[in-house]
Amino acid sequence: MVSFEPAPGEKVILDEDCAEDKLRSGFLFLTDRRLVFQKTQGRMATLSKKEGEVVVDIPLNKISSVRAEGFLVKKLVVVSGDKTYKFGVFNNGKWERQIKQLTGAS
Repeated sequence: MVSFEPAPGEKVILDEDCAEDKLRSGFLFLTDRRLVFQKTQGRMATLSKKEGEVVVDIPLNKISSVRAEGFLVKKLVVVSGDKTYKFGVFNNGKWERQIKQLTGAS
């Protein structure tokens, strides 16, 4: 398991083992302050995952757009500045609603 530690007073709202289109597999965390993606390196033989570095750390006020897309292959699409991330989460609608609620977006 990964050892993501929220800052003092920060609360993890959602977390999921998923993959991002370019960054590959890792864990996605939504806190009441930010969206964090920590890479993992898996081994198929043992099905174990070794944690890697935090490669995405976006304060919620820096998220300019969020949407759920896809029918069979569901993605959570997050835009921050000039970067677009596509996370393959199980329930992309739930992630989208929660981020929009936290950021005050509609």
